[in-house]
Amino acid sequence: MIKLIVGLGNPGQQYHKTRHNVGFLFLDHLIKDKSYDWSKEARFDGLISEVVIGGVKVILLKPLTFMNCSGRAVSKVARYYKLRPNEILVVHDELDFGLGVMRLKKDGGHAGHNGLRDIIAHLSSKEFYRLRIGIGRPPAGRLVSDYVLSDNSQKEMNVLSLLFDIGTGCVEAMALQEMSIVMNKMNSHKIID
Repeated sequence: MIKLIVGLGNPGQQYHKTRHNVGFLFLDHLIKDKSYDWSKEARFDGLISEVVIGGVKVILLKPLTFMNCSGRAVSKVARYYKLRPNEILVVHDELDFGLGVMRLKKDGGHAGHNGLRDIIAHLSSKEFYRLRIGIGRPPAGRLVSDYVLSDNSQKEMNVLSLLFDIGTGCVEAMALQEMSIVMNKMNSHKIID
């Protein structure tokens, strides 16, 4: 059962709609029609919201440590709430998937994603779940760092919104069902733009 959902991103208005911030954007979408708010928690180096999903209390976390140091915030929350890695879901951008593709998996490496690398190091474990949201690769000749830190277009935001609707339903199912069932359902979805 998932007890902590971490959205990866960078703090600050200049990063709000960037491709690297799809984790933050997903969490905002998850609670947009509910009466939950974010509270800044210095002890956790992040923004926290305690929500009820499917009748189960779930903690949402947006680390304010910047992407490459996300593990510090995740490990602080995990220690405080006494969470095991397999009770954590990390939502992040995925270069290897095109826009409109979302996949759920458990454990694995970081595939060059510095936020995941830092979480693995701080938790001393790869045994957490990952919700990977496709942003595609940059065009030839464009630096990956420039691409992930640039804003999504309005068309991309529209596709992400549709994808986030599906993801929200799946997160609700995670609170009620076996993770393998949710994984099979979620990994069959693709939004084609």
